[in-house]
Amino acid sequence: MIYTVTFNPALDYILELDKLEVGKIQKAKTELILPGGKGINVSTVLTNLEIANIALGFKAGFVGEAIEDLLNKMKVETDFIKLEEGNSRINVKISAENETAVNANGPKISESKILELLEKLRNLKEGDFLVLSGSIPSSIKDNIYEDICRIVKPKNVKIIVDATKNLLVKSLEYNPFLIKPNNEELGEIFGVEIHTKEEAIEYGKKLKEMGAENVLVSMGKIGAVLIDEKNNEYFIESPKGKRINTVGSGDSMVAGFIAGYLKYNNYYEALKMGVSAGTASALSKFLATKEEVYNLYNNI
Repeated sequence: MIYTVTFNPALDYILELDKLEVGKIQKAKTELILPGGKGINVSTVLTNLEIANIALGFKAGFVGEAIEDLLNKMKVETDFIKLEEGNSRINVKISAENETAVNANGPKISESKILELLEKLRNLKEGDFLVLSGSIPSSIKDNIYEDICRIVKPKNVKIIVDATKNLLVKSLEYNPFLIKPNNEELGEIFGVEIHTKEEAIEYGKKLKEMGAENVLVSMGKIGAVLIDEKNNEYFIESPKGKRINTVGSGDSMVAGFIAGYLKYNNYYEALKMGVSAGTASALSKFLATKEEVYNLYNNI
């Protein structure tokens, strides 16, 4: 089974305007409400690709119930822990001449609720996948990814980490199956700027030396680089098209990679499926559907 963890799920309230004029009352052209959060995005695309998975995380208040209800209607299986106080986040995203977003902080997660999540994770078994993605709320200790990795590593669970700087780096001693920084995040780790696939390969290999089995570096319109467990290097250029909404494209790449790996047991095909899923989401208002992914996959 594949499990994703989202510590801070959200409702994404997406408004489309011709132009954002600060200080004025405006009417939106369109509006959309979707469940959000990096792990949730991975679960959604996996579900769209007909890959069974369970979304773990926390929910609070009426917003949390709405998030879970929306996911269940989308046929995403959930196993959220209910918090007793506060509300899950509502994030406002404005699509105008530029993309603007205001993200809420979310509810406080108590130590007892964290322990409840860790107990769930103790039930994972060999062959399961666990996707740890995104930032963590300020109420949680910054070593939570390490704690999770320490619990599931002896069970031979395939750990996938898609997170920024310290959260990712601290997980490397547990030899995650896959890490997926983007080129900006990879550069931030080493204090450099990364613009080319050659640079991505160079610094991706450094993360392999630090413990990762496979390193997938997403590079937006350029495409993606993969250095696999045997140090083989792969690069696939991103299919062309007008980017409509890049939110969730990196998460879609993770989902596509997992789906491709499970279906083909081949790293090149996994990368190909990952690039297809990431691009399909970027070219759409919504997260990638199975049809959109395979339309691109079959033409790479």
